[in-house]
Amino acid sequence: MAEANKTGCPVPAGTLLVIGGAENKGEQKAKKKHTPSDFERLQVLNCFIKLTGKEDPQVEVITSASTEGNESFEDYRKAFEECNISRVGHIHHIQRHDVLHDQALIERMEKADGIFFAGGDQLKYTYLYGGTPFLTCLKQRYINDKIVIAGTSAGAMALSTPMIYAGNDEVQELGGMIKITTGLEFLKDVCIDTHFVQRGRFVRMAQVVATNPTCIGMGIEEDTAMIVRNGLDAEVVGTGTIIIIEGFHVSEASIDQFTSDKPVTIRNLKMHILSDGDKYTIPQNNPPHV
Repeated sequence: MAEANKTGCPVPAGTLLVIGGAENKGEQKAKKKHTPSDFERLQVLNCFIKLTGKEDPQVEVITSASTEGNESFEDYRKAFEECNISRVGHIHHIQRHDVLHDQALIERMEKADGIFFAGGDQLKYTYLYGGTPFLTCLKQRYINDKIVIAGTSAGAMALSTPMIYAGNDEVQELGGMIKITTGLEFLKDVCIDTHFVQRGRFVRMAQVVATNPTCIGMGIEEDTAMIVRNGLDAEVVGTGTIIIIEGFHVSEASIDQFTSDKPVTIRNLKMHILSDGDKYTIPQNNPPHV
C-alpha cells in the first residue's frame, strides 16, 4: 500500500512520462529544429522503456484519441521494435459503452508494465475513460505499483487537471477564449500543454494559470518529456525545453474584463525554462480534502 506524504495524500509508486509530442521514433536528426550536440535517437521512447525497469516490458499503446488509430499504433509498434520491445498491445475504443463492458481491458491493465496514451483529441480520452473501471484500475496501479504511464501530445494533456481542450494561437490572447475541463487527474493542480514552443502557446497557458493560480502550467516542447516520480519530483529528458509557469504571486489580472474582444493583462507571473537533466519539484499549495 502506498505511503502518504506530509499533505496526507498517497505517494504514487508509479511514474509518469509527460511528452510534448513528436517524440523521435528513429529519425537521424531532430525535426523542425537544430539538432542538439547531445542528440539521441529514440531518447524519449527509450526513457519510457527504461523507467519500467524491465528488459522486455509489456506495453499497451492506447490510440482512442486518434481518428487513425491503426496507423498511429503501427508507427509506435515499429519504434518500440527498434527499442527491442516485442510485447506491444494495441487498445482503441470508439464508444464509451465498449469501455464499460470490456472485461479483458482490466486484465490487460493489471498485466501491463507501461501504458502509452498516443495523440489526437484529448476530449476523447476524458469522455471514453473518465469514471470507468478501466481508469480506476489504472489509477490504483499508479498509486500502488511500479507502472509507467506515458502520454504524448493530447495523451499528455489528458493526464492533468485542469485540461485545455480549445483555444488556438489566433485567439489565445483574448480573455475567456481558452477552454478547460477536468482531465484524467494523474497530476492535479498541474495544467499540461504540448507542442508548446512550436505552436506558440505561452499566452494560452498564462490565461489558465491566471484564472487558476493554485495550479502550475507545464508547457512541453516537442521531442521532450517530463518524468514525474513520487507524484512530485520532476526531471526533464529530450532535445527541447519545458517552460514552467507559476501564478502564485500574480498581483493583477484583467479577469473582471474577461471578454472575447480584449487581450488579457497579467502581472507578476513567474517562469522557469528547463532542459534535459534539469529537475523541478511540483508545489503542493492545495491541502487534500474530501
